[in-house]
Amino acid sequence: MPRIAGVDIPTDKRIIVSLTYIFGIGRTTSGKILTEAGIGESIRAGQLTDAQVAQIRRIIDSKFKVEGDLRKETQMNIKRHMDLGTYRGLRHRRGLPVRGQRTHTNARTRKGPRRGLGKKK
Repeated sequence: MPRIAGVDIPTDKRIIVSLTYIFGIGRTTSGKILTEAGIGESIRAGQLTDAQVAQIRRIIDSKFKVEGDLRKETQMNIKRHMDLGTYRGLRHRRGLPVRGQRTHTNARTRKGPRRGLGKKK
């Protein structure tokens, strides 16, 4: 099982899909990495040679921010908005949707489970 950017990627899937298991890499970015490395998209991750894995690892390390660094940067951006007191920061602080979605109905993912009105007599 190849280990790239601290993530064990699945060996039975195509390499273009396997790379998406790394936080910060989607299908498009995965395709760009493989094109630059000169590796076909249809090859399985388990069939990669050590040299190919090293080449993919080198490309990701040099050109992309992934996993811990990306998560840390995202959290720092959110914290910056909260400290500045921007509208987005206030929405984050209150646990409400940040990007203008309606909250009269829906928004249950951000707001949490409904609070009941209590039992009627």
